[in-house]
Amino acid sequence: MTKKVSSIGLKGLEGYRVQVEVRIRPGTESMVIVGLPDASVKESRERVIAALSFFDMDVTDQKVVVNLSPAEQKKNGPLFDLAIAIAALKELNVIRAEIPIDTAFIGALSLDGEVVKAEGMLPALVAAKSLGIKKVYFPFDPVIPIHMLQGMECVVVHHIEEVVQNLEGQESLTFHHVTTPLNETPLFSYRPQKDFCHVIGHEQAKRALEIAAAGEHNVLMGGPPGCGKSMLAETFPSILPPLTNQAQLEVISLYQLAGEKIISYNMAPYRHPHHSASSVAIIGGGSTPRPGEISLAHHGVLFLDEIAEFTKKTLDMLRQPLETGEVTISRAHSTITYPSSFILVGAMNPCPCGYLGSNDHYCTCSSKHIQSYQNRLSGPVFDRIDILLSLKSVNLDQPAKLLETSEEIRERVQVARQLQYQRYQTEITNAKVPFEIMTEVSPLTNEQRKMLSNVAAKQKWSNRVQIKIIRLARTISDLAQEEDISDTAIWEAMTLRRWGVHKQQSVARET
Repeated sequence: MTKKVSSIGLKGLEGYRVQVEVRIRPGTESMVIVGLPDASVKESRERVIAALSFFDMDVTDQKVVVNLSPAEQKKNGPLFDLAIAIAALKELNVIRAEIPIDTAFIGALSLDGEVVKAEGMLPALVAAKSLGIKKVYFPFDPVIPIHMLQGMECVVVHHIEEVVQNLEGQESLTFHHVTTPLNETPLFSYRPQKDFCHVIGHEQAKRALEIAAAGEHNVLMGGPPGCGKSMLAETFPSILPPLTNQAQLEVISLYQLAGEKIISYNMAPYRHPHHSASSVAIIGGGSTPRPGEISLAHHGVLFLDEIAEFTKKTLDMLRQPLETGEVTISRAHSTITYPSSFILVGAMNPCPCGYLGSNDHYCTCSSKHIQSYQNRLSGPVFDRIDILLSLKSVNLDQPAKLLETSEEIRERVQVARQLQYQRYQTEITNAKVPFEIMTEVSPLTNEQRKMLSNVAAKQKWSNRVQIKIIRLARTISDLAQEEDISDTAIWEAMTLRRWGVHKQQSVARET
């Protein structure tokens, strides 16, 4: 008779229930796994047979058939080892107790029956919770924040014998019920090394970055080499609020799938790829699509230094993620979607030599080279930038004065974020919320609309740019803790958009 147990399969970050069916009958000695298994799943037969020998179970002269349902979904990774072994032990009557359908088994096996961790365990556990699984057995992994998986009984095991004993009603294994309070995050703390109090000058840029942090707005900085663009970008994560529990689960899951090590679990991720990185490294991909830099920057910052040096193809691939907050990667055997809601911070020189419009150096670039350099950032991508900053070198001999710390700025950002969460009844910011919802709960007055339309006509702004200005104005009003969008906020938002490097470059060429 066929025995069935539950496990979890992954398609990108999305999980689905897998029913593991095992039938053992007399016949030619073999173990067949069906249900579109990949090579790592097929290799589980050797691991499972070795684990069965721990219980003195001999399957020689028997045919073992394993079916992984749904059959149309491709199965990847060794996460099904434990479920296959448990179903086989149930078929061999080693386990006599009934196994509920809402109990799942996740984990790989070693040859001596030890249950070991495998890639993608955390997203599988998060998926199990959303799929209504009440109890799950899985191996110990220090990276998994078990205290965040509330509402599901988590049983951490080290050996398959512990699983069998527990299923038979014995309580001898090391049960890992959550004992850590939700408001504590051990090992999840990290103090940023850079602080805004160490940044001399650039007061307008600091104000703009505070607005960007409060509303998750994209920023493009332009200026000559050494004026502080990279320093500001590297300090920017220090004013971002800590991640919520749900955001932490998503970020850790993405890093596990990518095989990357994460520095801090509660701090917004910061990714800084080199401009020589391929489009697959930035966007994600491969034969089995893995998350790229834009997904690893989910809920955090993607800093593209020398953004004009990236290939035009790579930059244009950012259009969909910047608009929708996710990226879809299509391959011959599957289509996978990864979340990629990030704050884009770009930095570029005004020309190839870097000194166009500088008061200290002479620009050696021709008009043709300058135009070609600027055109590497296409109009559609440029349209998706909220804040345009033009930086100049500052005098380091300024009189010493007490500067705001990142912690002080972050407190204001957190207050503004909470106002947005309360307004939209969910954890979403002004830059990401659908525009229809924003206009419904926070509309402009007729005079404000007319003022914006007049300026937009003179500046030749697209509809998208005008919408981004309204979003900026809403964030500025939130920082001032104003219920409605003020005229002052709209003027400041338009000023932030007019600080564009493109406009300054054209003025510099004319002079």
